[in-house]
Amino acid sequence: MQPLVEARQIHKQFSGVTVLKGIHFALLPGQVHAVMGGNGAGKSTLMKIIAGVESPDAGELLLNGKRFTRLNPGQAHRAGVYLVPQEPMLFPNLSVEENILFRLPRKADPGMRLRQKLQQLNCPLNLQATASTLEVADQQMVEILRGLMRDAQILILDEPTASLTPAEAQSLFHQIRVLQDLGVGIVFISHKLPEIRQIASHVSVMRDGVMALSGDIAQYSDGQLINAMTPNLRGNSLSDNQKLWLALPGNRRTQPQDFPVLRGEDLTGEGFTDLNLAIYAGEIVGLAGLVGSGRTELAETLYGLRPLRSGRIWLENQDISHQHTRQRLARGLVYLPEDRQVSGLFPDASIRGNTVLFNQPSIWQQGRREAAVVERYHRALGIKLQDAEQPVRTLSGGNQQKVLLARCLEANPLLLIVDEPTRGVDVAARADIYQLLKSVAAQNVAVLMISSDLDEFIGLADRVVVMHQGRQNGELSRQAISVDRMMAMAFGEAL
Repeated sequence: MQPLVEARQIHKQFSGVTVLKGIHFALLPGQVHAVMGGNGAGKSTLMKIIAGVESPDAGELLLNGKRFTRLNPGQAHRAGVYLVPQEPMLFPNLSVEENILFRLPRKADPGMRLRQKLQQLNCPLNLQATASTLEVADQQMVEILRGLMRDAQILILDEPTASLTPAEAQSLFHQIRVLQDLGVGIVFISHKLPEIRQIASHVSVMRDGVMALSGDIAQYSDGQLINAMTPNLRGNSLSDNQKLWLALPGNRRTQPQDFPVLRGEDLTGEGFTDLNLAIYAGEIVGLAGLVGSGRTELAETLYGLRPLRSGRIWLENQDISHQHTRQRLARGLVYLPEDRQVSGLFPDASIRGNTVLFNQPSIWQQGRREAAVVERYHRALGIKLQDAEQPVRTLSGGNQQKVLLARCLEANPLLLIVDEPTRGVDVAARADIYQLLKSVAAQNVAVLMISSDLDEFIGLADRVVVMHQGRQNGELSRQAISVDRMMAMAFGEAL
C-alpha cells in the first residue's frame, strides 16, 4: 500500500541547534499512527514540515507518491494535509459555520456538505454558535471539520485529548474510527499511553531529533516506549538541589493557619451557582467535572476575570469579592490559565520578560537580578533554553508551560490556581509538575488544581471537589478518591 505521506531523511536546524537528524516517517491510508516523544524531541517540527509550515534543510517528502523537497501551506492543503494544532486557532467573533467554511469556494453549496459531514460523524455541533463560546473539545472539532471540508486525507492531531474528559475522548475516538473507514490517515500526537494503545495501530517515538523506535504498537511494552522517549527520566521526586532552587521568593507565611486561605460562600457567577469552597494552607484541592461544568468559570471568577453575581470571597479573612485582578494578585491569589497561548504567555517576548516583567515591571532594567530569577527556575524546573532572551515561542510546549509556572511562582502565591497544568506536557515534565505542586504546597501555599485527567488527582490531591452543570456535586477525601467515583459524580450521580 502506497503511503499517504512519507518523510525521508529530514534534517532541520534552528539558530544553529539541530532539532531533526535524518528522520524517516510514513503514514498509510486508514492508519492511526501515534507519535510520542519528550518536549523538544522534534515532533512538532516534523509535523510542521509535513504541513508546509516549516521547510526542511535536507531530505524529501512524498505525498501520495509525489516528491517535494519543500512545501508551503497552500501546497500541503491541496495535497490533502491538514494540521489540527494543540491550541485551536479560531476567529472568536465568527460562528462555527463561518470558521469552518472560511475561504472555501462557494460553488458547490459547502453548507450542505458540512451538514452531511456532521451527520456522517454523528457530531452534534451547533453551527450558529459563536466560536468564543465553545469549549476546547468543540474547538478541536471545528479544526478537524476545517480539514475535512478541504478534502484532507492526512490529519495531524496534536495532543487532541489534552483537555478532554474521558467521555469526550471516547467521542473523539469514535469520530477518528469513522475517518479511518473513509481512508483518512491520522497522526495522533499524545503522551497518554492508554489512549494511544486504544486508538493507534502503529507508534513512533522521537528523542532528541531522531526516531528512537517505530513499529506495530503491540510489539512494545509501556516500559519500552517510556524508556525510548525519556531514557534519563529523573524519577518520581525533585532532587534536594531542585528543592533548594525552588524555594519561593517571598515569605508570606511560614506556618499554616487555622482559617482557610480562600473561602467562598454561596458563590454564583457565569457558569456556576450556589457554590461553597474552602482551601487551607499546604493542601492541594482538586476541582473535577466535565467540560462545561463551570470549573474554569469558577477559577476565573476567583481571580477576578469574570464578575461575581452573588456571594462573597475571602482571602485570608479579607473580603476580596469586589477587588480587581491586580489587587488579588498583589494579595497572593495567582492563576495559571488553561490556554497558555491566548491567556498565559506573551509568545514574542523573551523568557526573561515572561518570567519577571508580569509580576515586577519596576525592575525591568535590573538585568542581573532578572537573570538570576530565570536561572533559578531554569535549574529548579529543568527548563530547556538556549538563552534567557530567546522568545518564549521558540520553546517546546512543555517548556512554555514551565515558564508560565515560573511566572506564577515568582508572584509569591498564597493561593495558586492551576487550570490544566499538564496540558500538552510529556511524561517527564508531567512528573516534574506533580512534584513541583507538592513542593509548593509543602511551603504552605494552598493549591486549587483543575484537570480533565482524573488520574492526576490520585496520589496528588488531598481532596477533590466535583462539579456537575455548574453546581458542586460533592467532595471526596484523599482515601475516597477514585476515577469511577469522580466520573459518576461528574455525570450527576450522588456521592
